[in-house]
Amino acid sequence: MSRKRRVTLTGLGVGLAAAGATAAVSVVADRLTRSLKMARVLESAKDLDTYEEKASAEVVVIAGDGVPLHVEIDEPEHPPAGLTKGQGAPTVVFSHGYTLSLRSWVFQRRALKEAGYRVVLWDQRGHGRSGAGSKESYNIDQLGHDLGAVIAQVAPEGPLVLVGHSMGGMTMMALAVQQPDLIKDRVLGVAFVATSPGGISAVHWGLGTLLGRVVHRLGPVAVGQLARRQGLVNLALKAGRDVEEYFVDLYSFASPVPLSIVRLTSDMIFKTRIEVISDFMETLDSHDKRESLEQFIGVETLVLNGVQDQLTPPEHSDEIVRMVPGAEHVLVEDAGHIIMLEHPDVVNEQLLALIVRAQRAAAAHIDPRDKPRVRRLVTDLAKKRRVERALRRRAKHAS
Repeated sequence: MSRKRRVTLTGLGVGLAAAGATAAVSVVADRLTRSLKMARVLESAKDLDTYEEKASAEVVVIAGDGVPLHVEIDEPEHPPAGLTKGQGAPTVVFSHGYTLSLRSWVFQRRALKEAGYRVVLWDQRGHGRSGAGSKESYNIDQLGHDLGAVIAQVAPEGPLVLVGHSMGGMTMMALAVQQPDLIKDRVLGVAFVATSPGGISAVHWGLGTLLGRVVHRLGPVAVGQLARRQGLVNLALKAGRDVEEYFVDLYSFASPVPLSIVRLTSDMIFKTRIEVISDFMETLDSHDKRESLEQFIGVETLVLNGVQDQLTPPEHSDEIVRMVPGAEHVLVEDAGHIIMLEHPDVVNEQLLALIVRAQRAAAAHIDPRDKPRVRRLVTDLAKKRRVERALRRRAKHAS
């Protein structure tokens, strides 16, 4: 292969892999422009929100290899309604996805705390406010051990509900292999949000088969090259906020979101250092935890996915449901990968319903395997109405 061709392919790989790693592949410019305009309209149509929450407590949990993990705990002001006599409310533990942080769960922590549940959230190693690990430690199995350490320190007893988005769901799968007795004895319910039990290497990121293969083949190497030039990456990001446009597209969202949500998402992603993105890419490509799903049989399970999710498409959710009898499968229309920020009300409603089902099943000794398989397609009508109102308001001001 000629040097010129190698340079061209490597350059293509760098661009595509960096885009894929941050869920920001470039698409048609006029669509991006229209999306950004809509995001600004929605921003003007809503009350400003900083998306910051003050935790009841902040804790540093030291992982087995010494990495400090940032953990936040929300204590409710009242117990949840509907508990049977002698039944304790579960602690709900949230694990976030690749290149995100615990901030991605801002709407869910608010809703669950308000409903009376104790909430635990943590930043995965190399993400958010947690410390960095060695290159070798950036793998799904280590994340399972990290989650186990968090639970052991801040939720050592009592019932649990585990919620994981994308890589966070994979983390839960790793924990189940490592500590099956914990799942059996303490976990009432689990929610796998936009995640996959394996086969990520077959996902083409919406680029088509050929370019998708380029991303997977050159991705870790190409992003690794960028990792050695973090300073240049930082300068590029400081040059402007045009990168926000990418996150209005289907790689993060499949429906209009306020500009502040776009900025929250890009802020989390671009505060994840390039070497962390690079080092995790290989383990995500090779991830296969299908065998772990048998540990969740008998546990009340929710599988939630966006119909337009390009990173963990609905067929990945289908596989989880197929391997966990009694799992409830909810598909959300007009939803992309970061569904908990795009359709927070729907996700909140589904999580609260899961917890109630799990508590009732535990109190009545109901085996979820005895339930009929449930698969529902949900439309966020409240959001559709908000968007329509915003469009009418824009039209009125323009006339």
